[in-house]
Parts: sequence; structure tokens; C-alpha cells
Amino acid sequence: MRSLVRIGSLLAAFALACSLAGAAGCAKRESARGVAGEVVDEPLLAWLSSTRALHHEADIQEDQGQLGGAIATLERLLAKAPPRKTPESDEVMADTRARLGDLRSRQGDFDAAMRDVDAGIALVPKVSYYAGHLLEVRGMIEQRRGDALVAKGDADGGSKAKERAMKAYEEAISVQDEVIRRGTTGGDADGANGANGANGAKEGGRP
Repeated sequence: MRSLVRIGSLLAAFALACSLAGAAGCAKRESARGVAGEVVDEPLLAWLSSTRALHHEADIQEDQGQLGGAIATLERLLAKAPPRKTPESDEVMADTRARLGDLRSRQGDFDAAMRDVDAGIALVPKVSYYAGHLLEVRGMIEQRRGDALVAKGDADGGSKAKERAMKAYEEAISVQDEVIRRGTTGGDADGANGANGANGAKEGGRP
């Protein structure tokens, strides 16, 4: 699970703004507004580029089977505060939390994986792609937890974990369907309730 889409889109938007403004003007100006309306200044651009490089490093480590190394690299990203807090920087952090949840669960560290998911959900609007994706990862963590419990002979515990996984998947589907509905009918796809967590962010899916 790799999390470069948002970073890449913002960098691309900045590059497009530069090309439209002209290289000289872009080099002198303090900020550029991307195609989606985000203001991306040079320090934020540098932070985005740095976070993308860290994700690329984690890709290499993951490909080599070094999950612990990939986790450590992404933890470096979390420790690298953006120059200013924006919805876009929150999305990058939330997506990184989702990737960490996936990696930790693959190592069997399900409790830590859930903490990453909860931290990510707290950063984004409850009706957003990112919230839905984090709920999907929550389901995946519980599914893996269930498999691990069954392998240890705990059929009942495994069954309960699978039930929580199903619930999280259904919540993810519901959120993403609402994002699609709002996006295709002109509604507010960011959600009116702000970054208070998605459905079930404070319940279920919990060790």
C-alpha cells in the first residue's frame, strides 16, 4: 500500500502553476495556487517533496521485505512537521498513517496499527476519501488479526475480529459512496462535520 497520490498531485499542481506563470515569475513569487485551489508555497512544496522521497525510501525497503525499516522511515515522516498546517498536509499525514497501519498489521502489531488508523481519522473530515480509506485499512487490520487468532487456535476471537472487519469495510463503503454522491451532485465532499473521525472512529475495531 503506497501513499504518493496526494503528494504527487500537489507537486503537479505547483508545477502547472509555475508553467502558467512563467519560470521567472514562479521563482520570485511566494506561493502558487494549484488547479484545485490549494495555495502551495515554496516551504510547503519542499516539505511535500521531502515526504515523497521518504515514501520512495519506504517503497524500496518494503520491496526488499524490510517492513521494520519501512515503518521507521515513515515514522521519520510523521516527525517532520509541515511548515504550516493545511488540509493538504493533514491528508498527507493521514495517508501515511494508513500505510503505517497496513505495515504494522503485516508484522502482527495490530494494536499499534489501530492507533495509527485512529490518529489518521482524527486528521481528516469524516466524509472524505481519506477517512474511507482509513476505515478500509481498519477492516484489513481486523481481518489479519482474525486470521492470526484462528491460526493460534482462538476461533471465537478470530470470528469476532472478522465481524469487526466486516463492519469497518461497510463503513468504508458507506463513506466512499457518500463522497461519490456529493462529488457528482455538487455537494460538499469534504463533510460538514470537520475532522472528527469517520463513522465508528471511536468505537469498534478496537483490541
